[in-house]
Parts: sequence; structure tokens; C-alpha cells
Amino acid sequence: MTKQRFTILLPLLLITIVGCQGGSGLNSSPDSNSVNSSIGEPTPIVLPSNPNYGPNVTAHDPSVFKDVDGAYYTFGSHFAVTKSTNLFQWEQISRDGGANNLYARDWRVVLADAFAHVGSGPGSTWAPAVHRFGEKYYMYYSLSTFGSSVSYIGRVEADSVLGLYDNSVEIVKSDGRGGPNAIDPELFFDTEGRLWMVYGSFFAGIYIKEMHASGPDVGKPLETGYGKLVWQGGNQGPEGPFVFYNPDTEYYYLMASHGSLSSNYNMRVARSANPDGPYVDPRGFDVSNFRDSGLKLAGNYQFSGYARGYAALGHNSVLIEDGKYLVVYHTRYRQGATGVTGNHNQFVNQLFFNKNDWPVLAPNRFAGESVQHINMEQASKSYDVLIHTGGDSEGFATSVEYQFTTNGNIVDFEQDVIGTWDIEGDHYVAIRIGLNTYEASSFPNGTTTFNARDSQSALTVAMV
Repeated sequence: MTKQRFTILLPLLLITIVGCQGGSGLNSSPDSNSVNSSIGEPTPIVLPSNPNYGPNVTAHDPSVFKDVDGAYYTFGSHFAVTKSTNLFQWEQISRDGGANNLYARDWRVVLADAFAHVGSGPGSTWAPAVHRFGEKYYMYYSLSTFGSSVSYIGRVEADSVLGLYDNSVEIVKSDGRGGPNAIDPELFFDTEGRLWMVYGSFFAGIYIKEMHASGPDVGKPLETGYGKLVWQGGNQGPEGPFVFYNPDTEYYYLMASHGSLSSNYNMRVARSANPDGPYVDPRGFDVSNFRDSGLKLAGNYQFSGYARGYAALGHNSVLIEDGKYLVVYHTRYRQGATGVTGNHNQFVNQLFFNKNDWPVLAPNRFAGESVQHINMEQASKSYDVLIHTGGDSEGFATSVEYQFTTNGNIVDFEQDVIGTWDIEGDHYVAIRIGLNTYEASSFPNGTTTFNARDSQSALTVAMV
């Protein structure tokens, strides 16, 4: 019997549920209120078709960009670039090491200003992000070496999205003397038309700087200095920040990654009513004041009975397309009991929002799915329940099978009731296990991203 999938996050954990024929993801907040079951006539669930994803592509630390012709691109560390016209199938435009594909001249010559500050050690740029202002394309890049905070964020420009890029200028640089680390730039406009850049890493945390939103200096810093701290740093993160705004919830969401790529890398989020913070997690903690904070959306995991485990999900960007919030991220793979591979791929999964306005990450690759009305009878299935490890814990979470009954019980393999569940409104799900209540969104999802044995679409639940 094929099962649904389910994932749980406790205060800093993730819960994913995948049921009969498909996948799901969840997160938890222990102070959530219980909800009542939905009432209404059953309506058929429209399942998405399973796209032909084609060959996997690679872009580490992918930053997504939509061009004026409707094509989608991701730009990653080490000069990797991918392209798609439908967000399902991606083409590898430039592989790791492909600097000559992007720059008008030898890239070290183009970035001479950056090398003058950092030294000759770097072998590639890290975490670039492309933006278009007027008729020009600008690629923001970072240059550094592993373990150092002597770093440089610069910007090059071109007349087309794939270059060729030239004319490097300084955006911000760090000297390794205790301030922020000038890497991982991402830009966004707020609702008032102001332009901001977030950047940084675990050395001193994530910072935000306001930029010129128009005029001849568009995309350059409005003021000198490092800007404002928005997420405190520590030896386990964060890095790779990205901010997006949801007009329905009226929050800005700051995503970042914590941990080590070789063991416990994980994806997190905090939110704020203002673009420059303060950003808080579900416990109400201001993440600029607390290490190991934020809501964990994804960590290392493997569903029971499946051959492959997934690791180091993160350093993501977000594309908002037709009202859907799509997370573009890299993932590595399980190696042995606790190891993580160096090889990686790029995937796209959808974010949904629960009734408390926290995002929840679908565990399956994006297949065009949308939320729909669902009732208890339709959602009553056998699920693989996966409770992610807490915080930056190493190792891999594995799933356990539970039955979600039509009378609202959650039953384990020994037929003991270990919790309850119900549905509110069209698609909001509440799951209560022990003292914790997990608030979710349910949605029909396509074939699971990672497991070939799932050949049909299915119901997915994602929670925090």
C-alpha cells in the first residue's frame, strides 16, 4: 500500500506528512490553538499531472531571476547557471567553473577591484544574484575564501541576462576584524518602493542595507557602512539570506540557512511587518538577539523504505509566480549513516502558509499544485510521519507510519491512539501530538520529488 507523507517541526523542528500515493510537509508551533473540523459536501480533489522534469541540473546557492521574455534563470556559486521556461524542466547553461560563459574578459581581470581587497586565493565567485534596472542587467557577486571574513560584494553589468558582464564596482567589503562578512547578497523592493540588500554569514550575522531605488546610482548603497543587523550570527549560521513579501499576510519573510554543508545544513525563516525588521520566529524571539533562532523548514531526512536520503537543503531564493511562492534551493544527499555528499542538485518546491501565516514547505518538487477544499474523509489515510531533528542537530530524521482516521484520531502501528487531528476551513489542518499542536495547509501534490516508486499524484500536508 502506498502511503501519504508527513513532516513535523517542533519549535525548531519540521513535520512532513505524505499519504497514499504522494508527499507532504509540515512545521510546528507549540502554542497554537486547536481547530474544529470542516463542514461541507465532499468535492473531488483535482490532482496535478506529473511533469516530466527531465535531467537534474546543478546550481549551488541558486538565486532565481525571471527575465522580461518570461524565461527563468538561476545563478549559482562557481559560475553555474540554469534556465527554464516552465519551472519544471531546467537546462544547464553554465556548469561549475564556467566563468568564460559570463564575463566579457578574463573574470579575474573584470573583478580586479575585488581581488585587490581579498587577495588571489578565490577560485570563483559565490552566490551571485541578477537584477534588472531599466535596460541593464546587474549581477551582484561575492568574492572570499572559506573560513575568512575578508570579503567583497561587487556588481557587474551587461546588456542581457547571460552577459557578457563587465565593469565591476564595489557595493560593500569586510575586513575580517569583527564586522559582518560581505558575502551572499540579495536585493528586494519593499511595498513603498524602497530597495534593500541583505547579506552576510555566521561571522557576525545577516545585515540589511538600503540601496538607491532609482536614478544613476540605482542598486548602489544609499549610505556608507555595513547597515543594520537583522539576524544574529554564530558558529552554525546563518548565511544565504533572502527576503520576500506576502501581501495576504502583510509580512516580510527572511529566509536563511544554518549549519555545515557537510553535516547539518538546514533552511529557516523569520518574519517581520517591516522590511528591515525586527524579524521574529514563532516563539516571538527577535532573531537579531538570539542564536539558533528562526523556524526550521527543512533539514536532513530520509523516508523509511526509500533508497535515498536528502541533506543540506538550503541557500534558497523565492520566486512569486501567479500567486504561488516557489522555493529554489540546492540539496545534497545522504552518504552512509550520517555523511553528506559533495554532489548536489537544484530543485523547486512550493511554499504554502498556515492559518497563523507561517510558511510551510512542500517536500515534493513543484508540479503546479494549488490548495483546494478538503474534508476529513478525503484526508483520512495512512501517512509516513517525519519529525525533523531539532535546531542544528546532526544526523537524519526518518519516518514512522501513522493512520489518520475519519473520527480524528492518529493511530500508530500497534493501534494505540497517539494524537488527534482535524480540519478548519477549506484546507487548514491541525495535528495534536502530546503537548504540541501543528498548524498545516493541505494540498494535492505531484509525484514525490525524490522517490521513483511513487508514480501517482497524492494529498500532501505541510505544517509548522
